[in-house]
Amino acid sequence: MPTLYLLRHAKSSWDDADASDHERELAPRGRRATKVIARYIREHRIEPTVVLCSSARRAVETRAGLGGSLGSSASTSVEEELYGATAEELVERLRRVPDGTESVLLVGHNPGLQDLGILLAGGGDRDALARLRTKLPTAALVTLDFEGRWRELGPVTGTLRSVVAPKDLG
Repeated sequence: MPTLYLLRHAKSSWDDADASDHERELAPRGRRATKVIARYIREHRIEPTVVLCSSARRAVETRAGLGGSLGSSASTSVEEELYGATAEELVERLRRVPDGTESVLLVGHNPGLQDLGILLAGGGDRDALARLRTKLPTAALVTLDFEGRWRELGPVTGTLRSVVAPKDLG
């Protein structure tokens, strides 16, 4: 059963008024939150086969902040098309994941990630779904399981397992 992890980038900084949205770096709070979610990933042995990461600086820094917590076998692809992508565009990208890929971590942005999680969740944890519909905080990790192949991904094809934010982890 394939698993999809959605990780919203950590809190970014607005200190540099000249930086474009694409080039905003992580705030100190974002770097701390990344360490917290990295610990959770390590403790829960989340080791995606593939990591797809937005090309935005804050997403790339979030991925880098996870360090070795993802294990050593994950291949990472930084992709321009993930920056600002809608839920539908993200589904189209995920449908191109090769058959046999056990799990994917998608590091990206709202509203696309939150909308994607809501779109895909056809069942699972009701409290997690209610939370996802309300808000997907920065550095939050969503976990969805699927039956079938990546190319069959679509509305309500996933089972929502959890939504975890650094704030939940202390």
